[in-house]
Amino acid sequence: MALYSAAAAVLEGLERGAGGVKALVFQSRFPHVRQLYALVSETLRYSPVLEEVLGGAALLQAEKKLSPQLAKVLVYDLLFGKGLKCGRRWKALARRHRARLEAELARLKVRRKVSRNEELLAPAQAGGPGASQVPRYVRVNTLKTCVDDVIDFFRREGYSYLGKAASVEELRSLSGKKFLLDLHLPELLVFPPQTDFHDNVLYTSGHIILQDKASCLPAFLLSPAAGSHVIDACAAPGNKTGHLAAILKNKGQIFAFDVDTKRLATMSTMLMRAGVTGFQLAQQDFLTVDPGDPKYSKVAYILLDPSCSGSGMVNRVPVAEAAPSAERLQALAGFQRKVLSHGLSFPALQRLVYSTCSLHREENEDVVGAVLQEWGSAFRLVDAFPGWPCRGLAAFPGAESCLRASAADTLTHGFFVAVLERRGDGAAASRSLPVAAGDTPQHGEGTEAGAAPRKRKRKKQRVKE
Repeated sequence: MALYSAAAAVLEGLERGAGGVKALVFQSRFPHVRQLYALVSETLRYSPVLEEVLGGAALLQAEKKLSPQLAKVLVYDLLFGKGLKCGRRWKALARRHRARLEAELARLKVRRKVSRNEELLAPAQAGGPGASQVPRYVRVNTLKTCVDDVIDFFRREGYSYLGKAASVEELRSLSGKKFLLDLHLPELLVFPPQTDFHDNVLYTSGHIILQDKASCLPAFLLSPAAGSHVIDACAAPGNKTGHLAAILKNKGQIFAFDVDTKRLATMSTMLMRAGVTGFQLAQQDFLTVDPGDPKYSKVAYILLDPSCSGSGMVNRVPVAEAAPSAERLQALAGFQRKVLSHGLSFPALQRLVYSTCSLHREENEDVVGAVLQEWGSAFRLVDAFPGWPCRGLAAFPGAESCLRASAADTLTHGFFVAVLERRGDGAAASRSLPVAAGDTPQHGEGTEAGAAPRKRKRKKQRVKE
């Protein structure tokens, strides 16, 4: 199904009450989920404006075969998005009416006494810290380039580099063509909200990855040593897998599992574009993977980011989605406990990072606490990232060692991360947790001393304009 038709079908499903945005997007079977979700979300955000423009231009009266949902999607991309780049006959249809639509938009701005498209939106639609105020995070792919070279490239593109951020407030105040180095993660650049790099040569060539800061935490905190064997248990769409490969410097082996064939195919393409080697993708439910298989006898690190409610995902849609029911949360938590316990059963495991993009305690602290109790003294919860401002809820003793993230407090998607390590003699082989930029290692019960940050050599490969 073409992008615009798929987006129109999701909008129609929303109007029928057939489900929420996320559910309908995944049910669409459109291969590029993020692209479809972004288009639907932004079309919904501009929906009141689009209705006024469509009514003033009388587009639906002129094109009887055009549905209101498809008209909204086409006009959004024509006037507010990236411009119509696909759609064939729909693109030709919209362009026939382009002058009339642009004139109606201009008249609307005059009536509202505004000059920018964003100013047409009501405050709730324009978005607070939970929506359009979350910065654009750019992870430098160190398999292909280095931070200094990417900074130089953007300077040549006319951006102003302000150095390393000293606080979250500095990130919040970014505007225009200015950017910073993140205060916590050493290979993450931060740009103003809504900055779009999807057509930038650095993105299309795999030199940079557009990845939310919170999503970078799991691989960063897992911190596998080069040469290690690692499992990414629920891998698609693959940004975390690529991040793991960069940390490993492509030295070692990554076993990545997911149950969806199309998502794995997309993931394979993305990993190859990013220059990732030494990985094996498998269309397999992680729960069916045998920890006793000799193939996994050297797996010392596991990244586990299982299916969850997604309640922490920044919602750029101006309509509220129904919260998951108690039954739904209970079912998810049951699966999450099962898959976490399964991950801990790999015999050579030294460190496991459990993460979700959920805000619900049932999927986070309650899952970790239950599984730790199940395993007794075999594993401990590590006090990861002591300088991180948001900690776990007090669901059990030591839960504050977990990390939480939110749009309001950390300017990221809502996220939860817990780092579990094996106790005993074998734990000595585990690599120390990384120290975030500006973080100070703390010692104490369940706390690991951080390794000093290492200077990264500049790569020989440079990015050309």
